[in-house]
Amino acid sequence: MKRRDFGLLAGTSLAAAAVVRPAHAQSATPDATLLTTTLTPMGAERAGNADGSIPAWTGGVVSPPLPPGTPVYVRMFEDEQPLYTVDASNMDQYADLLSEGTKAQIQKYGMTVPVYKTHRTAAAPQYVYDNAAKNVTRAQLDPRGGRLGFTGAVGGPPFPIINTADPLTGGAQLIWNHLTAWLDYSDWSQFNPGCVVINGKLILVGATFSRSIYPYYAPDVTPENYGGYYSKGNYYYKAPAAVIGQEDLVWHSTNVNIHPDIVWTLLNGQGRVRKAPNQSYDDPNPSSDGIASLDESSCFYGNPSQYDWSYVEKKELLVPYNCNKQNFTNIEELCGPHFINPEYMRWEKHRVWVLEANLHPGIHNVNSKRRFYLDEDTWVALLGEGYDGSGDMWKAYMICNACVPSAPATCEQQTMIFQLQTGDWVINGCMGYGNYTNNKYLGPQNPSDFEPEEMAARASF
Repeated sequence: MKRRDFGLLAGTSLAAAAVVRPAHAQSATPDATLLTTTLTPMGAERAGNADGSIPAWTGGVVSPPLPPGTPVYVRMFEDEQPLYTVDASNMDQYADLLSEGTKAQIQKYGMTVPVYKTHRTAAAPQYVYDNAAKNVTRAQLDPRGGRLGFTGAVGGPPFPIINTADPLTGGAQLIWNHLTAWLDYSDWSQFNPGCVVINGKLILVGATFSRSIYPYYAPDVTPENYGGYYSKGNYYYKAPAAVIGQEDLVWHSTNVNIHPDIVWTLLNGQGRVRKAPNQSYDDPNPSSDGIASLDESSCFYGNPSQYDWSYVEKKELLVPYNCNKQNFTNIEELCGPHFINPEYMRWEKHRVWVLEANLHPGIHNVNSKRRFYLDEDTWVALLGEGYDGSGDMWKAYMICNACVPSAPATCEQQTMIFQLQTGDWVINGCMGYGNYTNNKYLGPQNPSDFEPEEMAARASF
């Protein structure tokens, strides 16, 4: 339900940038009326595809809100069987529907892709739809560069109608839509495990009591009362023993030139909250045993200012989708040596926006280039790849979303980073671990719990 701040193939080269193909029904001149006709209220195409394998969007899956403190995950579509399965023997037949990272995992590690009937479950509250329509004309990318942020938009995707005429403008709009994608306004989990799988062995590296609020999506938010930070996350470590009592507070901004991202850390036993402004970009994630960088969680999360972002195309792709089943198992059962066990994976065909990131001149990051595939209905990047300084693909990223009808939302859940050269990987999500069970809850939280002063007041020596 929330972004993952912490917890957290050699020789395959990135091809030349694809020829940009305009996306159907998108325009360089935004027209908000499209969101009530050919586009969904969030900016996706309402119609299905030509052969019917992608259905029309008819409102998503919505149920009444649950009382606060009620677990929100539900079982969905578990009686369905795969339509077909993609593996190394038939991968060429489906090559146009596979990301480069998925192909690498199939070829090198034998991953299989069970493909199910497509369900367009994504939905959002009416106030989010209303704000999306307003954002069409009020959102503005930073004039110093879209990679720095935007102003004017709140409460919905900032750019529901992408400017496909200008790849750099469209690309900046896409990454900010991903970063501010609708998840909910307030959520928490009692035990959120982060694990690595190294040499095929699952290791718990961090488990937190995780709380998040998204001020960008406050029900009463306006451009005038919005404080500039789209998410605030508080993570209190409950395991393993070496980190019990450690706490992190992370704020992320919609315009890093105006409001820089901020991280505060409380180390157990010190009783002192410290600001850690340099924990960002490609710093190694302390909870990944060196496999992942901080900006690789959630496919990409954090400060996008190091890259120039380009819209490439819109296409049909096989992506993880409606993976609710994963939330009813333990992480030990879920994880295989190199990827999630196929019995817990659900892939569907959806339309995605293809987004490419190239390092801005003069900037260094271990990933010189990245490519992401954003679901058209939710704006969440479900798959991606990272390329090293030589242009070789060495990382693959994946998000398994889950449908939460009571939010309503179809949103990020399990997130994964795969090191394609070694086969090791990182997984962060909301499954159980050992004797621990985990649930996700929605409902009001005290905004002061997301302030550094409150974190300091809770400190112990």
